[in-house]
Amino acid sequence: MTATAVFTARALLLDMDGTLVDSNAVVERIWRRWADRHGLDGDEVMKVVHGRQGHASMALLLPDRPAERNHAENARMLAEETSDMDGVVPVPGAPEFLAALRGVPHALVTSADVALSTARMAAAGLGLPDVRVTAESVGASKPDPEGFLKGAAELGVAPADCVVFEDSGAGIAAGRAAGMRVIGIGPRAAQHRPDAVVPDLTRVRVEPVTDGTVRLHVG
Repeated sequence: MTATAVFTARALLLDMDGTLVDSNAVVERIWRRWADRHGLDGDEVMKVVHGRQGHASMALLLPDRPAERNHAENARMLAEETSDMDGVVPVPGAPEFLAALRGVPHALVTSADVALSTARMAAAGLGLPDVRVTAESVGASKPDPEGFLKGAAELGVAPADCVVFEDSGAGIAAGRAAGMRVIGIGPRAAQHRPDAVVPDLTRVRVEPVTDGTVRLHVG
């Protein structure tokens, strides 16, 4: 039987894809087509793209290509992703987890833009948190900590008092670089040694405490 870890926090910062929303089917479709167009190995491409903004993934995969071309192609791919919701579903436990966060300071911190994050959360039947940090909000993609630090600042909570929920290596690295504890969700997360890891959100219990903190029972 897996031991349960307990985290105390004043705010939670939530990634979207792979953490709240299972969008693996569409991400695979879009990025494997992109890999084919550029003569790249699809399996190698998929090791890079999770958690990052598209143009940042392209910069790693096509290092000699001008940044403006990456941004232009990323804009086209975002539009393509936003129009493709086939197979987008909630991560198990996500609806109940978000419902348990009523009254708990929390923010969505995603590499998706406003249009894509709004469409995917709706397709998964999940409500959007009031505070959202999207691709338009930051100058640097995960694994840079900017998004998580901005989320903490908007909630008025010190980074050390925040817990991040993430599934990708880039996202876990960003949370760590922000000075936050990280709970990993799903099989990708386990490879990157977050502070705790669970298969999905059914294994997280939220317990608000009267002093304004929240206890997270994970495992």
